[in-house]
Amino acid sequence: MDELSRSLAATVHQARVAQDLSVNALAERSGVSRAMIGKIERGEAQPTAVLLGKLSGALGITLSELIARAENTGDLLRKADDQPVWTDPVTGYRRRAVSPVTEGPLELVEVELPPGASVSYPADAYIFKYQQLWILDGLLRFHEGSQVHELHTGDCLQLGPPSPTTFHNPGTSMCRYLVALVKGRG
Repeated sequence: MDELSRSLAATVHQARVAQDLSVNALAERSGVSRAMIGKIERGEAQPTAVLLGKLSGALGITLSELIARAENTGDLLRKADDQPVWTDPVTGYRRRAVSPVTEGPLELVEVELPPGASVSYPADAYIFKYQQLWILDGLLRFHEGSQVHELHTGDCLQLGPPSPTTFHNPGTSMCRYLVALVKGRG
């Protein structure tokens, strides 16, 4: 397990304890089993993007915030070489935290989704933010509730009210997109 994964485990635990949540309460809120939460917090299991999305939503923070807290440098400049990259061990989905860790409301995240890969998040993962997707390269089929958006290079989508989502790359090459989000909508 790499340093960022170990730090993520501690960060999930710290966020849960800071909110005075038991493992049972977090399991109920997130839909993630108590056993899996325990394994994640002890660093015995590397969580997937879907699990981290469920946990962060249940903790009332964004996935980016969770990763940023794990990295926690406090610098106002985040050089490209210092931007933490997290890779989902199941799908190969790669998430780069572009923005510096600050108390500001804006976050920029670069995502790479391999050909054929899909990642789904519950509506709770979107409660606290205003979000746009900008496709940098490739094709993204984005399911937002019952609506499906076919997004191509250069397209930009403003997300609607919180709903379950699925990011799917139906193409034969990597899909790269930027997520711009503002925390605080709820």
